[in-house]
Amino acid sequence: MKRVSLTQHLVEEQRLNNTIPAELRLLIEVVARACKTISHAVGKGALGEVLGTADTENVQGEVQKKLDILSNEILLEANEWGGHLAAMASEEMESIHPIPNRYPMGEYMLLFDPLDGSSNIDVNVSIGTIFSVLKAPEGMGTPTEQDFMQAGSKQVAAGYAVYGPQTMLVLTTGHGVNCFTLDREMGSWVLTQRNMQIPEDTQEFAINASNTRHWFPPVTRYVNEMMAGKTGPLGKDYNMRWIASMVADVHRILNRGGVFMYPADARDLDKPGKLRLMYEANPMSMIVEQAGGASTDGKQRMLDIVPTKLHQRVPVFLGSKNEVERVTKYHQE
Repeated sequence: MKRVSLTQHLVEEQRLNNTIPAELRLLIEVVARACKTISHAVGKGALGEVLGTADTENVQGEVQKKLDILSNEILLEANEWGGHLAAMASEEMESIHPIPNRYPMGEYMLLFDPLDGSSNIDVNVSIGTIFSVLKAPEGMGTPTEQDFMQAGSKQVAAGYAVYGPQTMLVLTTGHGVNCFTLDREMGSWVLTQRNMQIPEDTQEFAINASNTRHWFPPVTRYVNEMMAGKTGPLGKDYNMRWIASMVADVHRILNRGGVFMYPADARDLDKPGKLRLMYEANPMSMIVEQAGGASTDGKQRMLDIVPTKLHQRVPVFLGSKNEVERVTKYHQE
């Protein structure tokens, strides 16, 4: 089988669809290279002295792991100087990161969750990096947070790297979803899955069941129906899977179907959910929709939400189309 590299794939997609200008291709390649560096650090683990917490908190008030901070630095440093970005935003930083003015300013803006699934770092379970690319607004001067307030449907590219038994990069530029595997000997990303598709129906769901007592009625109803199995209203047995790392859960769903749910609940009514719209929900929703799945916040299509805050949180229901539509319908009723 002829091996197709990430660069070759991007060049061919540009020839075919004219959607990946050179600047965007360079940006994706730089992010992919940064993910390779993060993968190397993750792979070393205790040998690289990168495990454990850093005794600091991020803007979300979450205790940061050493690898969170390291991954954030790797992505910032890799993307600063190339000239294809106007600004960056990270789940780990309070405000945006404008490109230092000693470098040329580009036309794209990058958002990322440098290391998703932090609770799994120290126990050697799959974690990942999620990223989203927006176009800078026309005639933008000095970038501000307001320039990032674009609906997810405006993303020009989105992807994630998953650091598991293999390191993989899953990417969409708006024409389907493709997966690349890191060849560790050669140091190159090789195309291993083309045009990934999520089955419309599923018998698997992912949710943190320890929060059952806090759920709102639509979620309780839906999960109870699935738990009722063959004799219940849905007429089939379901399996539950929960990795507590969104990247790993979504990667499983992309490969074999399923529905991933991180609902809002009654614990803190001021918090509309736990996952971040711009660093997690939007990029994952673009990927899932491009693979034939669906994604909502329970009420509306995720990619239609116009953000009002950089670190806005949302409930998330994504994956196999028919299941997402069912749980969304229960919310609307």
